[in-house]
Amino acid sequence: MILGLIEHTQGALSDRTLETLTLARILAKDMDTPLEAVSIGEEVSDVVDELLAYGVSRVHLVQHEGLKDYAPDAWAESIVQLVEAESPAAVFAPGSERGNEILARVAARMDLPMVSNCMEIEPGEPFKITRTRWGGSLLEEATYKGKIKFFTVAPFSVTPKEVPVEGELAQNPVTPTLNDKDFLVRVTKLVQADGGGMSIADAPVVVSGGRGVGSVEGFAVLDELAELLGGVVGCSRVATDNGWRSHAFQVGQTGSRISPDLYIACGISGATQHWVGCVGSKKILTINTDPEAAMVTKADYAIIGDLHEVVPALSEELRKMK
Repeated sequence: MILGLIEHTQGALSDRTLETLTLARILAKDMDTPLEAVSIGEEVSDVVDELLAYGVSRVHLVQHEGLKDYAPDAWAESIVQLVEAESPAAVFAPGSERGNEILARVAARMDLPMVSNCMEIEPGEPFKITRTRWGGSLLEEATYKGKIKFFTVAPFSVTPKEVPVEGELAQNPVTPTLNDKDFLVRVTKLVQADGGGMSIADAPVVVSGGRGVGSVEGFAVLDELAELLGGVVGCSRVATDNGWRSHAFQVGQTGSRISPDLYIACGISGATQHWVGCVGSKKILTINTDPEAAMVTKADYAIIGDLHEVVPALSEELRKMK
């Protein structure tokens, strides 16, 4: 059996979870074994159809009064106990902050290795793994030995694909044995990020500004363009460091990794740290005065010019179209 940790909110599985289930299902097929899922502290009634669509035959519902809020040690211990009881061949988790944190703790508690940011997995003795390194700028081919294999999936590296299973989703309620030590670190309150509204991770269009924007006031033209396109405004690390924009909207290795339908980079040079945050975008348009800028050479489309002239011109044309 292959086991996959799922993350779901507001009645839908996260994009990272869909990627995880897709890669886990490919491995399960290669090993001729079923794919099962584990959900911690949440009901799955709203996502049953999605789980079946992505090949999950059974879900383990880990429930405990202390698991209503996120507590990494408690979540890890719960999975350890489940793994010891079910003996899966491999355990997958989404390549999110939470997924990586939990599975690293699980592997450490079981004194086994974990491989993060996987893109392809070939079973055998040993397993052969292709994974991303250095923020997605390098690919590594590695071999992996271990009684139980632990994997997280590189964000945006696997295209989610439905392969439904027939029948009803079997559900296995599980109550772990936990103590106060497991809850020393836990979430006590959630705070809405500055700006509210649509998150940068969910927006179909992201208009980002970098050093070339020049100031807080310079982002006004980007705000206008993003509103016309039904998107949100992002930024590079330079803009965050200068206090022009909140870190919650930073795109890059130390910010968010996004995959909008369209990413518009305005006045951003395109350093590797920023590129790994937006490389998952379906299409990338860059606006820059430097035709040799890294962002220009990597983007699908480029406009060579001053963003303070180009962006207002684009907005004007969009208003005419509307």
